Amino acid sequence: MKKIFLTFFVFLIMFIVTAKADLVKPNIGIKPYQVVKIQLSGLMKNDEPNIDNGIKQTWEFAHPNNQKNTGPLENFKTMLKGKSYSMLLNHSEHQVIEIYFSEDIATYEVTVLDVEKKYYKFKWQVEKYNKDGPLKDCWLTTAVSQPIPLGSSI
Repeated sequence: MKKIFLTFFVFLIMFIVTAKADLVKPNIGIKPYQVVKIQLSGLMKNDEPNIDNGIKQTWEFAHPNNQKNTGPLENFKTMLKGKSYSMLLNHSEHQVIEIYFSEDIATYEVTVLDVEKKYYKFKWQVEKYNKDGPLKDCWLTTAVSQPIPLGSSI
């Protein structure tokens, strides 16, 4: 009986640790392309390991000005679940192409295949944060365009 309880306890601890997987936080070692990929990968598996984990991950890399305009987090969740951006949630694939890069700004063309097998294109912009504080010199998302429908894959 002790062995069964101990085994159960170990699995419970492992589940709790997995369920509370830490979000990737911005740091100066993360390049602009990686920021976009981290956000898209999170949105692709939005509810793993927890509900809206991908939205929370995306929020972590939103520029403070962007957070001010789209936040707080609950408002950001509502925006992403709305008609304009819901195709990003749980999408099945994405492609990221750099279209502009400078010392402080990078812009990407992002193509997403949503769960309904429809393609959408976005312009995704990240900027290097230049104010003092913990985000100084981190790349953060400043803008994501409205989606442009590209048609179906069927």
